[in-house]
Amino acid sequence: MKLSTKYFKADMLAGMVVFLVALPLCLGIAVASGAPPFAGIISGVIGGIAVGYLSNSNVSVSGPAAGLIAIILVAVTEMGYQTFLSAVVIAGLIQLVLGLAKAGGISSYFPTSVIEGMLVAIGIIIIKKEIPHAIGYDLDHQGDYFYYNILDDKNYFSDLIHSFNFAHAGSIIIAIVSIAIIVAFNKIPALKKLKAVPGALVAVVAGILLNELFSVAWPDIIIKDEHLVLLPVATSLNEFTSQFTAPSLQGFMNMKAWMVGITIAIVASIETLLCLEAGDKMDPFKRFSSANKELTAQGIGNMLSGLLGGIPMTSVIVRTSANINAGAKTKLAAIAHGVFLLVAILAIPGLLNKIPMASLAAILIMIGLKLASIKTFKHMWHNGLQQFIPFIVTVIAVVFTDLLKGVGIGLVVSIYFILKGNMKLAYFFRKEQHHTGETIHIELAQEVSFLNKAAIKQTLAHLPENCSVIINAANTVYIDYDVLEMIKDFMNFGSKDKNISVILKDFKEEYKMQDYVNNHVTN
Repeated sequence: MKLSTKYFKADMLAGMVVFLVALPLCLGIAVASGAPPFAGIISGVIGGIAVGYLSNSNVSVSGPAAGLIAIILVAVTEMGYQTFLSAVVIAGLIQLVLGLAKAGGISSYFPTSVIEGMLVAIGIIIIKKEIPHAIGYDLDHQGDYFYYNILDDKNYFSDLIHSFNFAHAGSIIIAIVSIAIIVAFNKIPALKKLKAVPGALVAVVAGILLNELFSVAWPDIIIKDEHLVLLPVATSLNEFTSQFTAPSLQGFMNMKAWMVGITIAIVASIETLLCLEAGDKMDPFKRFSSANKELTAQGIGNMLSGLLGGIPMTSVIVRTSANINAGAKTKLAAIAHGVFLLVAILAIPGLLNKIPMASLAAILIMIGLKLASIKTFKHMWHNGLQQFIPFIVTVIAVVFTDLLKGVGIGLVVSIYFILKGNMKLAYFFRKEQHHTGETIHIELAQEVSFLNKAAIKQTLAHLPENCSVIINAANTVYIDYDVLEMIKDFMNFGSKDKNISVILKDFKEEYKMQDYVNNHVTN
């Protein structure tokens, strides 16, 4: 995918917002993983610049992932850091092979109800994990979103209540002011028009200025260093270059390193594909991203990260959500965030170390509220129990377990409902070699489930320009919600790029397809 400068200003500003969110996450995830803090920055820079450039996604942002913390921590402890870096390179090589082997198609089989449930759950988790940072209790590592032990004395809820015992007035004031600024930029028409000044950036600047004011006027509530961003500061070139670590050559002959590499490759690939599908779902232009190219990009990124001393990365929904919410239009925003990370570590680490964690927590809380919107619950409820039950099960499962387990549970429930209502006939549809200007006929079978989504998506994506396509549902009894949504997105967005005329025949009124048709003919 070629870089586009059409939305240069919007992408640069979005990249700045994602940079502010990513900076503490890179540092926090590295520390939580038992790695040097600088290793998280390396991963973030490569995830932004290299993976951002190679990826086919317009909105996805990659970097260190909280879901890999437990794996990394155990591996570093047992093998040592240099041997672990060998495992990271191995993981990247495996992902590269998976991408070239076109194994990314699995992402098309994730139902919308599960993806929506995952997004809502992540929103809830972000809010829960950021409230302590907003009130000045920074004991937990930033970005460790999926570490819970609900059997401990401090469980999911009591741990949150416990944090209020350490509330800090300065942090609370800055968090409230930051949230008020972001809300104002989202609600007040005059401020909404200031596209060149994102509310999140204003909130961060306000947080720095308020804390400087505290140091002069109210020293009792000043936010101290341990509650500010902590970026490594190198005083010389040698000190900077010494932060890079090369993998052990002997590690590539170590069977344990290969086992860790395989584990990282599997977990990172699944998380990446989940986030890629979710990012496409949130993309305002409803563009499709190539899962195979994403795996290839991630593989190259992880190989580079391991060779330079960084921790492994995935596509990360927190950064991706921040990117989309900040107004990103193309992948230039993801690349910009990586450039900003690199410039920051080289040029202005001292200034960035003045940013209060409370300001960044406020940004993430607002992102969490948008992900876990009440509108989403209402929308899924109106789609029927077949969509709502897998959705709500996924929400609960992800919140109380972790991302992969929760999505797995949601998939099991979703498949149960699909199989229950879709056991009669296998899906089929006729596809042939077509040429520009032809009229193409696509006939849907009696039962069309989400399992057929990948084949239909591929067919629609490869239709020639300036053609007419007739999608016939005359013999169809049931069409899955995911397939309907994909056809609607294609009609309103994908078909326009190739000047394709879409005609729907004999779709049931209950599908409400006519509500999504602009200049297309329905029958």
